[in-house]
Amino acid sequence: MNAADLARPLGLALAMLGAVYAFQSRPFRVYPSLEPYDNVALPADYQEKTEWIFGRLMFPQHPEARFGRYARGYGRVLDWREGGTSWTQDYPRGDRHFAQILRRLTRIHVRSVEQPINLEWEDDVYNYPFLFAGEMGDWLLTKEHAAKLRDFLDRGGFLMMDDFWGTEEWERFMESWRMVFPDKPIVEIDPEDEVLHTVYDITEQYQIPGQWGLRRGTTYRNDGSVPHFRALYDDKGRAVVVITFNHDVGDSWEWADDPRYPERYSALGFRIGINTVIYSMTH
Repeated sequence: MNAADLARPLGLALAMLGAVYAFQSRPFRVYPSLEPYDNVALPADYQEKTEWIFGRLMFPQHPEARFGRYARGYGRVLDWREGGTSWTQDYPRGDRHFAQILRRLTRIHVRSVEQPINLEWEDDVYNYPFLFAGEMGDWLLTKEHAAKLRDFLDRGGFLMMDDFWGTEEWERFMESWRMVFPDKPIVEIDPEDEVLHTVYDITEQYQIPGQWGLRRGTTYRNDGSVPHFRALYDDKGRAVVVITFNHDVGDSWEWADDPRYPERYSALGFRIGINTVIYSMTH
């Protein structure tokens, strides 16, 4: 797809998103991260009004979560609504690196910082057509959260989910997902599906490891040695959920500026992210 072909459908999509932006009222806030850093500087233009914002889905943590031991601080259980639990993995560094790349490599007017989204905030989620969530083997939705998320997707919203590994984490993920869409299957993405070819032709689908894996000399954890690109499709055949299972796309964004993290993983991670965003806006 050349620049002219890309610009035409994006024009309408961006105009619609610009109208949506006018109704966004939840102020930007930075939450404590689960990552071993809390010193990510705010970009100078973080308050810029833009046409697209990276929505980061907040969620309650499963009691058997991989990072459950980090959900306690000074003898008390941390409140997921205040950060510091599994939903903040790769946040905010990965989110901001991806926003920067999306601004640089497309014509989308992207805000330079993310927006955390709590499904309990009345209708706030409907202001952000694209949501991203990581550590999906760690979430535990309530029935109310699941109903709100399904309604968001039924209304045309889009969700990308990442960074969970192996049978055990998939089953923990499905505990909540069965409440969201008990009647729609999650399937492997066909290699010819447009989501893999919207901007970049993603024909080589090798596994994207987390930085943690490289330190251990492996590309996966648990029994998650086989990478998967999966999706949930609506009744019209449009993917409304894209899932990178047995991958750590968030780390490929987060550590893209670290020379110790191989460029080939970040390159694929950014291509997957860009394709997914453009697909969500044009389909």
